[in-house]
Amino acid sequence: MSRISWDEYFIGIAYLCAKRSTCLRRQIGAVIAVDNQIISTGYNGACSKLDECTDIGCLRNELNIPSGERHEICRAVHAEQNAIIQAAVRGVSLNGGTLYCTHSPCVLCAKMIINAKIKRCVISEHYSENKYVELFKQAGIEIFYIEKPNEESKTV
Repeated sequence: MSRISWDEYFIGIAYLCAKRSTCLRRQIGAVIAVDNQIISTGYNGACSKLDECTDIGCLRNELNIPSGERHEICRAVHAEQNAIIQAAVRGVSLNGGTLYCTHSPCVLCAKMIINAKIKRCVISEHYSENKYVELFKQAGIEIFYIEKPNEESKTV
């Protein structure tokens, strides 16, 4: 029996978090860990107490807005943002942590990741923009890419 790595473990949990997403375009999940302990999780969806896109539709789809553009129109909060916000609500530092995300971050999330003092980012799939790469390089954040977990191993 081979044991999965910490990166494989946490990225698998990020994909599980993504299953809570209410976005009609893309389901994204995030996990933030410090010293191999989960500090916070997040998925993309509407702000608390607001109607979900699954219930009322997607304005970005209706207006035919391409992925990665006009973020302000979307009512959803990104998975990375939600994970950072949940840690802040609970008063928990993310300093030196690792963000595991099913998709690479948009530029807005990249800025939040930098200011949250996260030092490492593990990504499985690519989002439509790559502006995060230069920002992370300047901020000294390590980027690692990992394959999407195999769906064969389902819990019974």
